[in-house]
Amino acid sequence: MGPRPAARSLNGGARLDMGNMARHLYIPELHDAPVVEALCPLCGRPLGSENIDRHHLIPKSLKGREQFPIHKICHRKIHATFSERELLRAYHTWDALKGNADIAAFIEWVANKPPGFYTRTFTSNKKKGAR
Repeated sequence: MGPRPAARSLNGGARLDMGNMARHLYIPELHDAPVVEALCPLCGRPLGSENIDRHHLIPKSLKGREQFPIHKICHRKIHATFSERELLRAYHTWDALKGNADIAAFIEWVANKPPGFYTRTFTSNKKKGAR
C-alpha cells in the first residue's frame, strides 16, 4: 500500500474561518426577527441573566437527564416543598407542579418580582415532618 493521495481543496488550500464567516453573514429573516426572552417554566417570568439554576423534572439521583433553566428561587421552592420521591411519582411535569396549592401560592407571590429576585426559601413543615 502506497501513501494516500492528498485531498483536493475546493478553496485553494486556505483554511475556512467559520466564526469570521458567521459574523459577516446577514440573513434578513433572522436579523430582523424579534428577540424572544426565555421564560421560567414554573412562574412564567423572564429568566433574566442572574440567579438561574437548572431543574431536572425527574430527579438526577433517580436517573433523570433532561434539564430546564429556571429561576433559583423557583428551583429552591420546588425542592423545599417536595422530596425527590414525590417529584418522581407525582410532580414530574410543569403542569403537575403548578397544580400544587403551595406552588400555586408561591407563583402568585413571585409573579411581580423582577427576574433576578432571590430570597431565602424555607422548607415546608410537611417535608420537615417526613424526615
